[in-house]
Amino acid sequence: MKHSILFGVVSGRMASIGLGGALLLGCNASPASRLLPLDYPLAARGDHVDVYHGVQVADPYRWLEDSESEPVRAWITAQNQLATTFLAADPGRDALRRRLEELLDYERISLPILCGGRLFYEYNDGLRDQSVLLVQEGPGEAPSELLDPATLAADGTVSLAAFVPSPDGKLLAWASSDGGSDWRTWRFLEVATRTPLDDTITRNKFGGLDWNDSGTGVYYLRYPRPSEGERLRELNPSGEVAYHALGTDEDVDRLIAAAPADEGIMLGFSLTEDRQRMVLSRFDVRTRENDLDLLHLAPPNVGLRRTLVADLGARTSYVGDSGNEIFLRTDYEAPNGRVVAVDSQAPARAWRELVPAGEHALQSVTFVGGKLFVRSLVDATAEVRVFSTSGRPLGDVSLPGLGSVSGFRGTSRDPVTYFSFTNHTRPRTIYSYDCASGTKAVFRSPPLRFDPTDFIVEQVFVESKDGTRVPMFLAAAKGLERDGRNPTWLYGYGGFGISLTPSFSVANLVWMERGGLVAIPNLRGGGEYGEPWHEAGTKLAKQNVFDDFIAAAEWLIANGYTSPERLAIGGDSNGGLLVGATMLQRPELFAAAVPSRGVLDMLRYHEFTIGWGWAGDYGTSAHPDEFRALLAYSPVHNVHAGEHYPATLVLTADRDDRVVPAHSYKFAAALQAAQGHEAPVLLRVQTRAGHGAGTPTRLRIEQDVDRLSFLFLTLAAP
Repeated sequence: MKHSILFGVVSGRMASIGLGGALLLGCNASPASRLLPLDYPLAARGDHVDVYHGVQVADPYRWLEDSESEPVRAWITAQNQLATTFLAADPGRDALRRRLEELLDYERISLPILCGGRLFYEYNDGLRDQSVLLVQEGPGEAPSELLDPATLAADGTVSLAAFVPSPDGKLLAWASSDGGSDWRTWRFLEVATRTPLDDTITRNKFGGLDWNDSGTGVYYLRYPRPSEGERLRELNPSGEVAYHALGTDEDVDRLIAAAPADEGIMLGFSLTEDRQRMVLSRFDVRTRENDLDLLHLAPPNVGLRRTLVADLGARTSYVGDSGNEIFLRTDYEAPNGRVVAVDSQAPARAWRELVPAGEHALQSVTFVGGKLFVRSLVDATAEVRVFSTSGRPLGDVSLPGLGSVSGFRGTSRDPVTYFSFTNHTRPRTIYSYDCASGTKAVFRSPPLRFDPTDFIVEQVFVESKDGTRVPMFLAAAKGLERDGRNPTWLYGYGGFGISLTPSFSVANLVWMERGGLVAIPNLRGGGEYGEPWHEAGTKLAKQNVFDDFIAAAEWLIANGYTSPERLAIGGDSNGGLLVGATMLQRPELFAAAVPSRGVLDMLRYHEFTIGWGWAGDYGTSAHPDEFRALLAYSPVHNVHAGEHYPATLVLTADRDDRVVPAHSYKFAAALQAAQGHEAPVLLRVQTRAGHGAGTPTRLRIEQDVDRLSFLFLTLAAP
């Protein structure tokens, strides 16, 4: 069925629907004139004022930061009721859900991990809320179920957050996440018998766990226990590295590396190939630079710590090793990245260059099967090159087209590794790769319920405000006309060196099936063109990211793809900030905006959970020049009464302990109070969900239905 973009029009007749004392009218007028003001839940304005460097800044909705208080819970309930009633008015909502379920109902697996001859991977037969963990005993053997997260919670909101097999594949460490929280509980089991061990580890976030060489214990990142009732919002200091011996209580776990005394330093670790040494990274979140140390874990040098990299003013990461020679990826004197080898017994900067810096940005480097796999980006699409440990080029990995690649994990002894390929019209296919011969084969390819040839994808380049050339992907069904009437979903991110490479989305496919255009620009702040591209969208230069996004919108309009009445913008997390800032700076440019789980209070983001770790991209209000830059675009602080803002659906989740939901609460309250015309401002809060990872399939579908319904209700008809 062709989904009508017109709100309230059923078979050509005018419809009226009552909603909380307001009336929504369907006709051929613009969306703004069809929607009378909604009766928003009252958000009382307090009189709290902060003083930053002599500047008074009001924070009238500070009370919404206490998300567990009764007044806030009641306000959230009322907001959800209003949003649910509004969205239920979409006459095509049930058809949307059915089509999303139909397209998502296909087999999917994660990248396999090979340990001790066994393959481990997650599997979803289509619409399971959570994927199960399978184990395959050998080539050609049928996999069997090892772990099903559905047994952990009746509502499907406890997920398998991570799993790490022991080197011999006999034991498994696996972590669960409760309701999408970043906090993880690790448990252990014997693979052959499925027998659980008594051990648990509870003071871990974000992963960071690996086995010792004998499989008798694990190293992991340990964080202080949060205060009672503050688990989802209390500031998390840097973690420390601890060792847990199987069969003991976690309270007696041994400290391996203490948390840095400087609260701006984040600790991380990797184990070397023999698991006898640990590479420790001390990452300065403010400068985005790190040092590396090599720590000996086994006799006769237990505790010996030697500097590998220090004071380079660059980022360097461990790739692999061959005895005393350590392979590193670094952007020292190489903004696009390069690969070097360092003798762990020699001075730290006695480097041997293996893969020199090139014109394209290195995205990742792995060491598998005795070879280096170097994944780079060419205008935001992947290429994979293979090198020997002497730096000799061994050729490229042939890919099925332009798209995104991940994988090539394993050890130097593994004969086979695995990788995935995907793009805007192709779900993820898993390939095996023979490290000796360089041949690949399809390991698992999902069946399709649509024809990819019905869609087209192109890449264009947009000139930003300062003349910078910004790439943008456009995807749509064939036959799209450039008549300015196409409903358009403009999605962006632009931060933390994260690249928006081509990826498959069922929700985007449904949008395109119904005549919509998907536009995804590769904004500054990402990693598409290396560290200079990232740097150009950080701290005092953050406005460049918003300018790039605005330029993409203006290009789409100027080139006849869409119009402001048919243009919607969206983004998640840092992308939610992008949407919030952009819609406030240029409200006339967009008809609808969907900031999801956004960082929206830029003066206080670093006061919650792990927010302090984002200072390298944003800066903080503690520094005068950074404060002024943050205040200039912080969405919570730049809402102006009476302005005509786009129709807005603010999305968040009540258990998001990465970007705490108070960001979204405060922004929605301010926007509802200020909105100067009929376009709705809605807040939709998912319950028993977090920042995104581990969200049950049914909740993901429901959020996609909410977003698509909102766009169909608020964008002008083509």
